[in-house]
Amino acid sequence: MIDVTIQNFQDELITASMRQPVLLDIWAPWCGPCKVLGPVLEKLEVAYAGRFKLAKLNSDEQPEISGQLSQAFGVRSIPFCVLFDQGQPVDGFVGALPESQVRAFLDKHVPTVDELEAEAELEEAEVALAEGDADAALAKLQQAVAIDPANDEARFDYVKLLLERGALAQAETAFEPVAKKAATDARLEALSHWIAAQRKAGAARPADALAAAIAANKRDFDTRFELAQTHFAANRFTAAMDELLEIVMRDKAWSGDLARKTYVAILAVMAKPAPKPAAGEAKGALELTGKAAAVSADPVVDQYRRKLSMALF
Repeated sequence: MIDVTIQNFQDELITASMRQPVLLDIWAPWCGPCKVLGPVLEKLEVAYAGRFKLAKLNSDEQPEISGQLSQAFGVRSIPFCVLFDQGQPVDGFVGALPESQVRAFLDKHVPTVDELEAEAELEEAEVALAEGDADAALAKLQQAVAIDPANDEARFDYVKLLLERGALAQAETAFEPVAKKAATDARLEALSHWIAAQRKAGAARPADALAAAIAANKRDFDTRFELAQTHFAANRFTAAMDELLEIVMRDKAWSGDLARKTYVAILAVMAKPAPKPAAGEAKGALELTGKAAAVSADPVVDQYRRKLSMALF
């Protein structure tokens, strides 16, 4: 539990909520219901064992913060609790609720034990990849997906690493539970295109035969797409996009826009996720302090995005 002031608001509430949900209890020494609710919240912080952090704010001593939150939520009484997540106030409740109702409120927002364990495995996998230990990363990602099958970020990274290593059968099995989501999730759709490329690459013609066919007819888009698929399957991403771009420049709508869709899928596979905010980089809805973090770009991905844009427009 931490006492929040105007001086530590950014670090202890906004930035801290980027790492775990923070429940802010707005109270006052003269408030009877506040004295009833306070021990309940402290008990639950211990019981939830790190799944959320409790912060307390004395409204008499910190009227600027409590006033802004009360105005934002249209609340004029205390105790008033606000849950912060990812730097933003996302929900709240008023009054000295019984423990069961506070638990119900928390359970709507805080991660489960399995979700926390999966996130820890995912973070360890990212460290292992950064250190060049792909075997350890794969094991961590597999464990993360097993613990929390709903963690699509871990599943994406797991399937991606399997495909990078050419483990198509394992990748197909791991992807199957989220295959239906591909229609509405660009990153999962990218994996479906990569899987399709690896499936087709096994039956593709030799590279010299493909090159000869293209040399004889530059508008032989079926052959050019076949060559692009072999490049995609072998992780030769820019080579694959070069072939796909040739199709797009000559026939934007070829085969139901397949060349463009595959090109976009490769960009999604290549793109690095936005870095997680470091301490002091989160920006809260109240904007008392802090600046938004800038996301670094991948120059190769940016270059090929520009190439596609120029071909299309």
